[in-house]
Amino acid sequence: MLILLPPSEGKTAPRRGKPLELDRLSFPSLTDARAGVLDALVSLCTTTGADAAGDGGDVTKAAEVLGLGKTQTDEVLRNAELRTAPTARADQVYSGVLYEALDLATLDAAARRRASGWVAVASGLFGLLRPGDRIPAYRLSGSVSLPGIGPVATYWSSRLDMAVMDAAGRGLVVDLRSSTYASFWRPDADTASRVVSVRVLHEVDGRRKVVSHFNKATKGRLVRALLEDGGRPASPARFAEQLRDNGWTVELGAKARQGSQLDVVVTEL
Repeated sequence: MLILLPPSEGKTAPRRGKPLELDRLSFPSLTDARAGVLDALVSLCTTTGADAAGDGGDVTKAAEVLGLGKTQTDEVLRNAELRTAPTARADQVYSGVLYEALDLATLDAAARRRASGWVAVASGLFGLLRPGDRIPAYRLSGSVSLPGIGPVATYWSSRLDMAVMDAAGRGLVVDLRSSTYASFWRPDADTASRVVSVRVLHEVDGRRKVVSHFNKATKGRLVRALLEDGGRPASPARFAEQLRDNGWTVELGAKARQGSQLDVVVTEL
């Protein structure tokens, strides 16, 4: 089974640790592609770093390219140091709502082993990561168009298929990525029959809606439950049965071109 997660925009910068080693990351077939994005990102941000003591114009321009606000120029300067910055496990660097709810570090040993083999994170900088891969804190959304690379999502969409398919094998793919990162990889017709995308709906007085913050938290709790359970359902239908057996309210939609959609319905946030 492969569980695909989005990264978090919020990251905890490691205080110490070895610098980034691209050739030691999981999915080595992506090393050259990662180097291309890293070079483009560092180049963009290093050019601005030289003007940091001046009028800040280049810093501001790079921040605009990266979709950052005027108070986030420190993220630009951090990107400039990515090659020498300390690294930590990806599941410690990513610190958003989903990862807080997942809380991999507090799982028992068996569940953590499952996470190392089942969970993969889509990343604008690295393409695809395992939780134990050592990375620095960085800022590069999948929605950015990076000079020298172009749209990051388009760049990865032609490069991730082999890595994803190797990670999934013949098992089920549980896709919890946000829309920004869903375009990094889309299944072909043969693979779609064993892909299930998860959407979280909050139901109040019979009405349902998506609530972003709690959508992320619920997905984190859902992944944690899957890792603790240890079951390996082979189809979207069996996956839905597994969740129901564990107390979740779910509704499985019909098969579609990109796989099946499963709605997880919650009444409490």
